Amino acid sequence: MISTRRIALAAGILFLATHISSITARALYLPVLSNPAYINGGGQDSQVFLGALLEVVLALTIVGTGVALYPVIKRKNEGLALAYVTLRTLEAGVIAVGAIPLLTIVTLRQDLTGMPGADSIPLASALAAFNSWAFLIGPSLICGTNTVLLAYLLHRSALVPRFISILGLIGGPLVFASGTAQMFGAYEQVSVWAGIGAVPIFAWEICLAVYFIAKGFKPVVQAGVSAHPAPALKV
Repeated sequence: MISTRRIALAAGILFLATHISSITARALYLPVLSNPAYINGGGQDSQVFLGALLEVVLALTIVGTGVALYPVIKRKNEGLALAYVTLRTLEAGVIAVGAIPLLTIVTLRQDLTGMPGADSIPLASALAAFNSWAFLIGPSLICGTNTVLLAYLLHRSALVPRFISILGLIGGPLVFASGTAQMFGAYEQVSVWAGIGAVPIFAWEICLAVYFIAKGFKPVVQAGVSAHPAPALKV
């Protein structure tokens, strides 16, 4: 059996990888797709390809976090642990599907650029919007939900310090509410308010990753002892 220390290390590395791949991917393709000259011009396809590839890497690492933690968190509640893995997989699926329009935009640009009367900008804008909506549904709404499940399990089983699990219990509902507000047009996806809504869940995942890598799980859990043992019987 894999030791809980190795499980924690793997989970921590995977959580960090989700942030690195996500931030790098969007930094690569968003500036390109927001430039109308790209659709009717040329170049920068490699940035979009690399960004799409990193979105797939992001999806794989998201699934990896759920799979890595499942053997440990199921000790507290197997049903909720399975729900967490399922929701992480769903989140990853939405993100992976959202990467497909990026590749389609490149093909559209290559096939229609220079053709008489061809106006590919509206279609390209629609495909870019598909990617934006996928990002809203996956890393905001679904991620907010599975974060609450994991934070609750960690809080109840005392796998990590309490302040970390509380960050998750705050960050999950907040990013879900922020995503809902964006869906109904309260503010844009790229805005100050959206950034504020994402801060707690970002801090939660970074703290979780660093703690897992540096410390692993708390010894009481590693030893298989419940964090809330039943009181001893009096004779």
